[in-house]
Amino acid sequence: MLICIFTGFSSGLPLYLLLNLVPAWLKTENIDLKTIGLFALIQFPYNWKFLWAPLVDRYALPWLGRRRGWMAASQILLVVVIALLGTFAPIGQLQAIVVLAAVLAFASATQDIALDAYRRELLPDHELGLGNSVHVNAYRIAGLIPGSLSLILADRLPWNEVFLITALFMLPGLAMTLMIKEAAVGAPRTLRQAVVEPFHEFITRAGWRQALLVLAFIFLYKLGDSMCTALATPFYLEMGYAKSEIGLVAKHAGLWPAVIGGLLGGLWMVRLGINRALWLFGVVQLVSIFGFAWLASIGHHDSVGTGELAQLALVIGFEALGVGLGTAAFVAFIARTTNPLYTATQYALFSSLAAVPRTVFNATTGFLVDSLGWTTFYLLCAVLAIPGMLLLVKVAPWREHHK
Repeated sequence: MLICIFTGFSSGLPLYLLLNLVPAWLKTENIDLKTIGLFALIQFPYNWKFLWAPLVDRYALPWLGRRRGWMAASQILLVVVIALLGTFAPIGQLQAIVVLAAVLAFASATQDIALDAYRRELLPDHELGLGNSVHVNAYRIAGLIPGSLSLILADRLPWNEVFLITALFMLPGLAMTLMIKEAAVGAPRTLRQAVVEPFHEFITRAGWRQALLVLAFIFLYKLGDSMCTALATPFYLEMGYAKSEIGLVAKHAGLWPAVIGGLLGGLWMVRLGINRALWLFGVVQLVSIFGFAWLASIGHHDSVGTGELAQLALVIGFEALGVGLGTAAFVAFIARTTNPLYTATQYALFSSLAAVPRTVFNATTGFLVDSLGWTTFYLLCAVLAIPGMLLLVKVAPWREHHK
């Protein structure tokens, strides 16, 4: 479980940097909202990581072993790229920032392939729910670095120092990689076996129809929630909150609900099973979207007092609880759907599909907000969360009590 804490933190920090810190940086440097929304396309490596996952599965780098070698290499690259990112100016050097952000996303996605495979090989089936909830919990806590600490520092330090300090938080994950033991699971004997067998096994396990339903569910379950939080930081800024207020109140209001939600989610899954957890936690996740619609309906604050900060804290706290619960069950479902013999490629395929909404649909959020307004946009996000819930009838029936 301690290893799961470090895998979650290392996996979450680069992604939240792209989701929270980079949009806030671009917004404060007077980059328009449509361009910031399009920055979501830089996350494409998260969607396509299954293409090079077989290479990670088949080949080992010449140090530390098959899983740990890829983990260490990607983590070192992430430290360097994050530190370099802040040395460029958004006005005039946006192309260089786009290239570096794309390299960051590629290194982060490669790290995820190795970390997810290692964690699936580490955890026995009866610990998948709890272990993945711990991972998700740490994943969300990692968001407090680029989403809170870095924003607070940005009010006091130049951006290049902010990004350097943020980069240093990748070092605990690198230390974990160097200290743990390599997973004792055999590698595919040929590249063809690494590429073909994971897909063949998944399709033949329950037939084409069920395979397509599972893939559709993985695509849709987090769609509404993902779009809802795509422009969260620019939204708070537009509602009249200062960067330091967002850092201190908005992000920390989400910490304890996320921690409690993640831990309770893991413990409840032991008793409920993953199927029922997906139903119950998915409802909380859906309802939490309406908090953003309510906040948007109140409108811009000319001055922010205790009452306004409390409103923000309430919305963020409930969203963190819902997403913490929903993500814990969702990640456990993905892990359960993965065959341990083909961990890296199947896990990469499923998690890549889950990331498609975050990348493709989130790129449209700036245009949607521009044409619909914030309140209608959040109501649309709630509607888009419903199809994934309906698919639970087929892919995770309530009466089938899976641990």
